[in-house]
Amino acid sequence: MWRGGRDFDTVEIPLPEPGPGETLVRLTAATVCGSDRHTVNGRREAPCPSVLGHEGVGVVVSTNGGHLVDGSPVSPGTRVVFGVARSCGRCEICMRGLTAKCTSVQKVGHESFESDWPLSGTYASHILLREGQAVVPVPSSLDDGVAATAGCAVATVMAVLERAGDLSGRRVLVNGLGMLGLVAVAAARRRGAAAIIAVDPNAARFGLAQGLGATPVSSETGDAGTVDVSLELSGSPTGTRSCIDALGIGGTAVLAGSVSPVGATEVDPEWIVRGWRTITGVHNYEPRHLQEAVEFLESVGDDIPWKDILDGPIMADQLAEEFRRNDVQRLRTVVRM
Repeated sequence: MWRGGRDFDTVEIPLPEPGPGETLVRLTAATVCGSDRHTVNGRREAPCPSVLGHEGVGVVVSTNGGHLVDGSPVSPGTRVVFGVARSCGRCEICMRGLTAKCTSVQKVGHESFESDWPLSGTYASHILLREGQAVVPVPSSLDDGVAATAGCAVATVMAVLERAGDLSGRRVLVNGLGMLGLVAVAAARRRGAAAIIAVDPNAARFGLAQGLGATPVSSETGDAGTVDVSLELSGSPTGTRSCIDALGIGGTAVLAGSVSPVGATEVDPEWIVRGWRTITGVHNYEPRHLQEAVEFLESVGDDIPWKDILDGPIMADQLAEEFRRNDVQRLRTVVRM
């Protein structure tokens, strides 16, 4: 359990019986996402004490009428990944198809241990999945660490690309070569992009992007040129500016990295209007995107250099030490539960 700062300890509680629509999952692995590090380092607010972690994979122990995204019933023994958001499905926003923005949304790894959902995070032996939470089966061909990324990074990229539209024959800019950026490069290539320009201040990640089919450009010295689609996945004000400025006539910029305040970016409305340009945002994803994420990993996951992306595995009792590290090089650390 996370107690604040870099303070973690282990507690034992009785396993809950699933309520209506709920499913109890025994976790086999979780991954340490960059946002978890931001929480522990005080850059992002979170309830405390809590069970952190929101990317995970596990095996169904029991269920009380739980359903998979495709509508079929959940079965004990099924290996699954799950959505980060639990939504009511009844409010006006949910009815509009934006369940990630539900008026009563609850999120994996973001709920107080003292709330009505104590087992809500992935840094635990078990997680209780609630009614209104996406659940998708995982094929045995996917390693635990790879499968876990579906629940946040990969599903978010699927939502971003849906918002970007058809990429066939398009020139695409990907700004930010973290976990989302590298997945976006691989997915854009698979969706027929004519050219993919990858931008990041970390030159060490350029080799990974090149291996996935991108042309790397330094964010300090380079120019991405004019593009049809730009994907901003870094959250930096400079990246946002670059993604907007690079849009050609009819271009679309999808902003997904700015999940904390970064200040205002000026945009000339006339430039948008006369150029038929679109600027839109994506935060989290819908259940269908989690299904697409698993299918994507199953079909092209071997193209992604996981050995250069995933660190570990470590054991759950090493989490405190992991969050004290100052030498983190890889994008995810796998935690065996």
